[in-house]
Amino acid sequence: MKKRIGSYPRVRVGGGGRTVVSQERGILLVETVRKTGLGRVISTALTPWRRPRAVHDPGKILLDVALAVALGGDCLAYVGMLRAEPAVFGAVASDPTVSRLIDSLASVGPKALAAIRTARAQVREKVWK
Repeated sequence: MKKRIGSYPRVRVGGGGRTVVSQERGILLVETVRKTGLGRVISTALTPWRRPRAVHDPGKILLDVALAVALGGDCLAYVGMLRAEPAVFGAVASDPTVSRLIDSLASVGPKALAAIRTARAQVREKVWK
């Protein structure tokens, strides 16, 4: 059902009927991230905020938060819903790790926001071409 490529596993749909993914709406979003290159670009943009020996990539964490919100979440802890579907969303950071990243990004405010906006603009330009 899955092959790991990039930040998120590649999900394949089969007719066996043995496995059911409860967050099928997320598959479209994950594939959009993959096809546009957003995961790679946002990870590169947030490299300055990656802590030494960090297990989770800040770009992936931020994308997981965005996915959780897009799927109906209304707080950071909603990434737990993604954690329940590792075949679709891959390894998802713990709630404390997510909170620490958000605190770190918030502490530099405009600098982090500029990095995120630049990454989004790069991807948007590529997609529109």
